[in-house]
Amino acid sequence: MKLAFIIDPIHKLDPCHDTSVALMEAGQIMGHEIWITQANLLSVIDGKAWAVSQQVEFVPVKLVEGRWLAVDDWFKLSPSVFIPLEEMDAVFMRTDPPINDAYLYATYILDYIDQNKTLVINNPAGIRSANEKMYALQFQECVPETIVSADKQVIREFVVAKAATILKPLGNKAGEGILFLQASDRNFNSIVELSTFHGQIPVMVQNYLPQAKEGDKRIILLNGQAIGALNRIASSSDFRNNMATGGTVAKTNITPREEEICTHLAAKLCQDGLIFVGIDVIGGYLTEVNVTSPTGVREIDRLNGTNLGYQVIQWVEANIHLRGK
Repeated sequence: MKLAFIIDPIHKLDPCHDTSVALMEAGQIMGHEIWITQANLLSVIDGKAWAVSQQVEFVPVKLVEGRWLAVDDWFKLSPSVFIPLEEMDAVFMRTDPPINDAYLYATYILDYIDQNKTLVINNPAGIRSANEKMYALQFQECVPETIVSADKQVIREFVVAKAATILKPLGNKAGEGILFLQASDRNFNSIVELSTFHGQIPVMVQNYLPQAKEGDKRIILLNGQAIGALNRIASSSDFRNNMATGGTVAKTNITPREEEICTHLAAKLCQDGLIFVGIDVIGGYLTEVNVTSPTGVREIDRLNGTNLGYQVIQWVEANIHLRGK
């Protein structure tokens, strides 16, 4: 197979952490060609999606005494070529948020891939419809009490009622801009004004879950099925559990309640073409559904001795076989 990955510049990726690298390595080891491109290198010509692309070869990381280790020159690129993406068997959209105009335009270009010929993971229309904060709200039985608003008074009333809340910008990633908010905070007005751009942009405000002190669980789903999980625990200097904010990771199991949440999500995720997804769960409540470039595979594999990348590529192989390509 020929697999293309739309990623951020490869030299900025961490081979010991980035899930995109784990997936690409797995594809290479399983005998497939791996190609990379970037969102700004996509085009539409004669009604087809094209990309300036490069084939890439990896020196896979190794697990040594519980740590992933990579060589300095861990990838090698071939010369760039301009090719139609329908030459690929599958295209993975793995560009990191924010979901800005450039990102959205890239998904529009990916609409011009004939998915009867080439599998696109995740479906570009599905990505557009699935804001990683808002998407969870359609599963009311799974989420904590939540509002979304740009109105300072609406936000204040909710915060007063709940005593302690978490405020989240709708478009950020990796814990960026998330704030612990109480009505008694003397900076309350300023926090809301800055976060909503003076009432112009809505934010999400959720009831604070005390169980967050015990960690924020990331669960990886493949075609609606949970295939692995890890627990992220905040550092002593931050209330956020994200790895990008200094949180540590720990081995964990998926509880019956979390299996129930996955079951609630499965049909909708598959309907929207959201094949590779990371959900966040705190204290038995769904808090986010990550569909752009969910991470955690390297950490789960390190903690559990698994190889989730292989599972993903095997699923792609099987799906493409069923399509008869």
